[in-house]
Amino acid sequence: MTLTCLETLGINSLKQGETFYSVLTGNSVSLGEGSAFSAHSPIDGAALSTFNNATPAQLEDVNAQLQDAFKTLRSIPAPRRGELVRRIGEEARKYKTELAQVISLEAGKILPEALGEVQEWIDVCDFAVGQSRMLHGLSIVSERPGHRMMEQWHPLGPVAVITAFNFPMAVWAWNAMLGLVCGDPILLKPSEKAPLCALAMYKIAQNVIADMPDIPKASVSVMIGGRDLGEAISASPVFPLVSATGSTAMGVAVAKTVAGRLGRSLLELGGNNAMIVSDTADLDLALRAIVFSAAGTAGQRCTTLRRLITHESVVDGLVERVAKSYGTLRIGNPLEDGNLVGPLIDEGSFARMQSALEAAKAQGGEIICGGERVTEGVPAGGFYVKPAIVRIAHDAPIVHEETFAPIMYVLTYKTFEEAIEIQNEVPQGLSSAVFTESMREAEMFMSPDGSDCGIANVNIGTSGAEIGGAFGGEKETGGGRESGSDAWRNYMRRTTNTVNYGGDLPLAQGIVFE
Repeated sequence: MTLTCLETLGINSLKQGETFYSVLTGNSVSLGEGSAFSAHSPIDGAALSTFNNATPAQLEDVNAQLQDAFKTLRSIPAPRRGELVRRIGEEARKYKTELAQVISLEAGKILPEALGEVQEWIDVCDFAVGQSRMLHGLSIVSERPGHRMMEQWHPLGPVAVITAFNFPMAVWAWNAMLGLVCGDPILLKPSEKAPLCALAMYKIAQNVIADMPDIPKASVSVMIGGRDLGEAISASPVFPLVSATGSTAMGVAVAKTVAGRLGRSLLELGGNNAMIVSDTADLDLALRAIVFSAAGTAGQRCTTLRRLITHESVVDGLVERVAKSYGTLRIGNPLEDGNLVGPLIDEGSFARMQSALEAAKAQGGEIICGGERVTEGVPAGGFYVKPAIVRIAHDAPIVHEETFAPIMYVLTYKTFEEAIEIQNEVPQGLSSAVFTESMREAEMFMSPDGSDCGIANVNIGTSGAEIGGAFGGEKETGGGRESGSDAWRNYMRRTTNTVNYGGDLPLAQGIVFE
């Protein structure tokens, strides 16, 4: 395993002795004051880095720096803030390969997928730069003579971003690049499983800020710590918005804490994504989408395909073809060319996968293939598995849970209306897809009577959302929307202004008070 990417990015300069800094604000860096922990590579289990957890007490000083940064950043013209983001995108493009290697080292993604994640960061920079000149509101007709109404959008304040291990750079970029053009300093609390990715992003941003003296250095800050730090961030009134990505249980905790102080939370939580395959579907096209959506990233995407709802007339042949395709997937070191499936993030993830498979069998399921740990031809110490296919009833309890591993449950249906009911009966509502050549089925799937998910695709898989559309889902997925469309409004506050340019003072609703 090569760690030259850490040297090239300058990450190794962000430590004291062998311990990396846990609190980085641009103005200063310091070690955490809490307990020590090590982050390990899922590739072979080797320790990559050592940190001391940042503590809630250290958050107080960071909060003061963020508040000072906001007072400056909010008054810098939005196109200038867009210039900051444009340069960050250029810097990320310059080091695209090295950034992707850090993702592979810490998250276990195959290099092509890691490169795609860095490209997503670059793309959202382009989107945010354009948005920096379109932070506009409405002109509103007033009912009062000699009056004009309008709507403005202003910077919101410091924004906290809590991320998960599986998309350590893209999720931060969705929030940070838009937040910056909107005038908000960004504090990142990354997953403790991917802290070097956070340092890489911090380094890229600070390289740019160093050449822009009008931009406050604390506009991009990082604190690396555990649950107590996350709880302190969520409870802090300094953050009018907390954006959190992770499990539904984590999101519920964040939402309760933030709501308790009447703040805003933007939640991207669990997904239990389904694909309906109609008897009219192009099965060759569907097969390619199924394999990538279900086995890509070793099943560790929030948009991973977990339920394949297939018409009873085509299910047997399709399952046979998917199982055959699974047998050709190369599983191994994600940094090596040709491998298509990397490792699970850690032993705990492997244990949860095995527990889910045992539960599926106990609930009447049949494991068609996969589920075993791979030990030959892969680095020792990593938890590599064969993607699993399980035929099971749609109402089995395990099917309604999200297991963050490559398990795909195969369910069957008779009528299209039944397929939609099966899709919508789970508590999560992130991504969904249908493969059909029927216009009626496609339109019904996207209608109010169709998919209840935030993403509803026709003839493409559940994974691989583009940055131009708002990303997020309903129900236990949290209701948040990030990235494209009008997601920028999350990071701003709205004001309604009324201007009286006449000589009288009429009241609204015809009220007379004289």
